[in-house]
Amino acid sequence: MHYRETILWQKAMDAARETYRLTPRLPGTENYGMRSQITRAAVSMPANIAEGWTRETVKDKAHFLAIAQGSLAEAETLLTLCEDLGWFPRDETQTLRGLLDEVSRILTTMRRNLRSKA
Repeated sequence: MHYRETILWQKAMDAARETYRLTPRLPGTENYGMRSQITRAAVSMPANIAEGWTRETVKDKAHFLAIAQGSLAEAETLLTLCEDLGWFPRDETQTLRGLLDEVSRILTTMRRNLRSKA
């Protein structure tokens, strides 16, 4: 199966797109700060999932899925900060939060399964 056909990659891509939908709400002074940081973290999720999916060894796959999980945690932290600062209204971040939760659950399961194969 190609990584593009996986629910994991598709949901991570949805989360990245949703992040880009929210970022215009950030103050202009944050173009090179928060906007850059949160979009890089969001894009890193599906990118590392794709890279890990194409690796041949279980160890390499697990490594890239761990990086994707770290990027997800970073994006979630930055999202929380944006909410706390009033830049993203909480009622408008529920879709992204739901996607991040789904991706996190799938990544956790996949990583657990890979550990059992190692």
